[in-house]
Amino acid sequence: MSELVRLQRRDEIALIIADNPPVNALGQAVRQGLLQAFQAAEADPQVRAVVLVCEGSTFFAGADIKEFGKPPVAPSLPEVIDVIEGCSKPSVAVIHGTALGGGLEVALGCHYRIARTDARVGLPEVKLGLLPGAGGTQRLPRLAGVAKALEMILGGAPVEAGEACEYHIVDELFEGDLVDAGLAYARRLLQEGRGVRRSGEQMRGLEGTDNAALIAARHAEVVKRSPGLFSPLRCIAAVEAATRLPLAEGLERERELFLECLNSPQRAALVHAFFAERQAAKIADLPVDTRPREIRTAAVIGGGTMGVGIALCFANAGVPVKLLEVGDEALQRALQRARDTYATSVKRGSLSEAAMDQRLALIEGITDYAALADVDLVVEAVFEDMAVKQQVFERLDAVCKPGAILASNTSSLNLDEIAAFTRRPQDVVGLHFFSPANVMRLLEVVRGARTSHEVLATSMAIGRTLKKVAVVVGVCDGFVGNRMLFQYGREAEFLLEEGATPQQVDAALRNFGMAMGPFAVRDLAGLDIGQAIRKRQRAVLPAHLEFPTVADRLCAAGMLGQKTGVGYYRYEPGNRTPLENPELAPMLAAASCEKGIERRELDERYIVERTIYSLVNEGAKILEEGIAQRSSDIDLIYLNGYGFPAWRGGPMFYADSVGLDKVLATIRELHARCADWWKPAPLLEKLAAEGRTFSGWQPGQ
Repeated sequence: MSELVRLQRRDEIALIIADNPPVNALGQAVRQGLLQAFQAAEADPQVRAVVLVCEGSTFFAGADIKEFGKPPVAPSLPEVIDVIEGCSKPSVAVIHGTALGGGLEVALGCHYRIARTDARVGLPEVKLGLLPGAGGTQRLPRLAGVAKALEMILGGAPVEAGEACEYHIVDELFEGDLVDAGLAYARRLLQEGRGVRRSGEQMRGLEGTDNAALIAARHAEVVKRSPGLFSPLRCIAAVEAATRLPLAEGLERERELFLECLNSPQRAALVHAFFAERQAAKIADLPVDTRPREIRTAAVIGGGTMGVGIALCFANAGVPVKLLEVGDEALQRALQRARDTYATSVKRGSLSEAAMDQRLALIEGITDYAALADVDLVVEAVFEDMAVKQQVFERLDAVCKPGAILASNTSSLNLDEIAAFTRRPQDVVGLHFFSPANVMRLLEVVRGARTSHEVLATSMAIGRTLKKVAVVVGVCDGFVGNRMLFQYGREAEFLLEEGATPQQVDAALRNFGMAMGPFAVRDLAGLDIGQAIRKRQRAVLPAHLEFPTVADRLCAAGMLGQKTGVGYYRYEPGNRTPLENPELAPMLAAASCEKGIERRELDERYIVERTIYSLVNEGAKILEEGIAQRSSDIDLIYLNGYGFPAWRGGPMFYADSVGLDKVLATIRELHARCADWWKPAPLLEKLAAEGRTFSGWQPGQ
């Protein structure tokens, strides 16, 4: 028996204890130990029931990530679960913490399940481009019903213990000691004469509903909302097998579909995204013994949409936050915006009224900078103008206590210049939230030239506290995300001058997998925002670099997007559905004529390469300049902040998958036709010549 799995006798009950810290991952040694322990319990004539518990903070939390990408080693998890379910003596899984993926599948293999009231269970495999491959798609529908099983398997999010009990995924909830609860439940089973009850033989969840209609509806929904995604449709097909086939045949079908997912290129991209999130927390030159400062209180300067969203982030995390506005009227509007946002969540059922009241109580509205004297962290979220930032940081420097972190939410301005407005540049950092801040996961942590190690470590810890994906970036115009976005948006606009329409460009990029097309995004944000950035960039970029003019024409006509009801698209009052703007066509024709361009039909491939490869080329420059630590950090930023499809892995991973030599060849063609905007990045040329990838590159190589 494995050292990670122990078997103890407690009178007539076999107690199997797994202990594989930190999350009891189901690695080979654990699988082997479980197999041997259940076989030993089955063979012992003195044993009448089996209890399975895990030590530490959680039940089995899933597969062992150390085994990802490696050949499978026996025993497989399906083999282990078959033995568990096939035992002739009733078994009880005692769940605490999380039972995720294979962990929940192990629990479903046991004949009974009890869960501590704070536990959560789920099947998140779809997030890695897979499906539950150890019986989850067959056993869960038999217990919880097809609708709930599809919701959990396609969404990948865990459910709370109470909900799991409601849907018969677990049989009973408990408080207190795991072993005591498991032994007590097993003894009760024996006293009541209840024997084995195999999940694979249950039919309650499959009865009384039109399963075919449920499956057809979810299939149509996935096709509409997630075009191009591979694993969700295989998940649906596997669940459908549970409704039509006996368990043994259903498990065979599940395995076939699992292997299809395993061999899909999308799986490699999603696994890359999984590891990228873990890599981002590693900062090459940050001493491992750096201790973050304690952040007990925070403040936000500015009560606009972004400022309120940031304040909500802190309140959601249980951190008291002061929200400062210049006057009482503006402050009351900001506080009402916070109340309205929470009220919407309550209406949707995602937040209770009690929780709303608790969070609102953590937000204190103020109008006097003096009230910031004792806060541990201040985030400035005022207008994107250096003169305004200077006023704010000079006042913060005067009133905030020594050691307080002064953060700017600037999306593109020079953080080092902002830090120079204070006498404590070592305490200044960029915390670039993405709108809506209380929803978007990405947080760019901008490291200034003099930002201290301690402040950087604290900023990353703040990201974890706020449940953000925090990525360290360096100082340059736009940092990583917006610097690359400038290239992407500019090329999309050049396509309009060459002959495309906004509908064609947006459709091509949605088909590629982007969450929204670039012109729908610009209408949503407001075209005046981009105009201010363009004016600043035109003043500093070389004069020979030509800019597109369509956006300027729209702004001059007062067409600023959704806020005015018309931009690249037209919008009906109260409706965000983009409609054709009839006034745009003559503007496009005029822009093309002015530059002597003969408009032509553009195919979808050209549209995608013209925009996506602009991201890749700029990303290569960012890597070489050291603005990002690694290519996976760039990917993470685009996956979490810019709607890049996770199943393509991010722009840099996507370029690797296409082949850097092929990407470079296209960029060279564009450089010859479109001038210096497309000058190939030296790093891209170097890696392509050497047959290497962005993923395999390290600084200094």
